[in-house]
Amino acid sequence: MDTLARKLLCLTACLPLGIAIAADFDGSKPLICAPTEAVDLLAGEEIVKARPSDIGAPSFLRVDIANKKIAGPKCVTPIKYIEKDDTQILLQGTELGFGWALALDQKAGAMTITLVDSTGAVVLSGTCTPV
Repeated sequence: MDTLARKLLCLTACLPLGIAIAADFDGSKPLICAPTEAVDLLAGEEIVKARPSDIGAPSFLRVDIANKKIAGPKCVTPIKYIEKDDTQILLQGTELGFGWALALDQKAGAMTITLVDSTGAVVLSGTCTPV
């Protein structure tokens, strides 16, 4: 078998697996997301890099895009806005005086969350996995 034929065979053999993995992060399945890094940005203060638990962020979030809600250990917040394109899903909402946004990579399940108010912002990053 020539090199081109081997590459095509490998590509077509792996294609169904790639589709199944991508479907895990298309918004159709509930997710558990774990923030692993945090940055705290207060106006006029030094930028602080920390573990999410050091700034009071939850260890895990349940993200249910189909039912438009995100649940932490203490409360559930509605997702007010959803935008989806070929590579990511953007979610937005408000809670306890903060505006928040969550960006979810549809291929790898990586996520970034921002929480903002008039005094500053918190940025969390981590990964998600389907439930």
